[in-house]
Amino acid sequence: MAYNLLKGKRGIITGALDENSIAWKVAEKAHEEGASIVLTNAPIAMRMGEIKKLAEKINAEIIPADATNIEELTNLFSKSQEVLGGKIDFLLHSIGMSVNIRKNIPYPELNYDYFQKGIDVSALSLHKMLSVAYKTDAMNEGGSIVALTYMAAQRTYPFYTDMADIKAMLESIARSFGYHFGLNKKVRVNTVSQSPTKTTAGTGIKGFGDFYDFANAIAPLGNASAEDCANYCLTLFSDLTRMVTMQNLFHDGGYSTTGVSMEVMTKLGVE
Repeated sequence: MAYNLLKGKRGIITGALDENSIAWKVAEKAHEEGASIVLTNAPIAMRMGEIKKLAEKINAEIIPADATNIEELTNLFSKSQEVLGGKIDFLLHSIGMSVNIRKNIPYPELNYDYFQKGIDVSALSLHKMLSVAYKTDAMNEGGSIVALTYMAAQRTYPFYTDMADIKAMLESIARSFGYHFGLNKKVRVNTVSQSPTKTTAGTGIKGFGDFYDFANAIAPLGNASAEDCANYCLTLFSDLTRMVTMQNLFHDGGYSTTGVSMEVMTKLGVE
């Protein structure tokens, strides 16, 4: 059921790779709620994914951009305003990549060149996007920016290796830039800390399946799906949350505040 939450709003969605990705679901839901959208991703990711299929489905234009490149981001915001017919109302940052995780390099043995690449792609890209949008005055007053994160930024998950540090930086950037964007442009900046989600990126992490089941057994409501996350992001893009900014918002079925569940205790043989 659609509620016209985003009727007349213009948005940029990054990181839609395939039908399993949260960004894909956000784009679909935003379209259903009346938004006009530009899709963007790095050229290499576009070749790997199915973004053209999504663009056709929601009648969106694709503007390729390397999120680490200021010139390409400047072009993204400029062209998006031309395509959409005005300033941007919402932006989703859904970009994450760790070469160390891909190559199964344990945390104490990180390759620092890979680490720096992960920081640039997954965290500094948010700062660069915000900086370009801020300097070019690309966002409408009352606009909303959301970046996706994970609670390994607060707690230790050994298999998440350098992405834990990178997500902590991402969240800090959202808070720090959120102050300036709010004070000077009245634009909100928040992060959403999502449950383990069966996306292409998530399932590529070693031991993901077991951890997914563990988190699902801890969370009173179970793991939140990609579609659930998309619905939550839409509320943050809407005018219903105009005073919410600089927050890290947990969307995880209660996992983040549950110490242990009876289901896990039972599996351990505790009566």
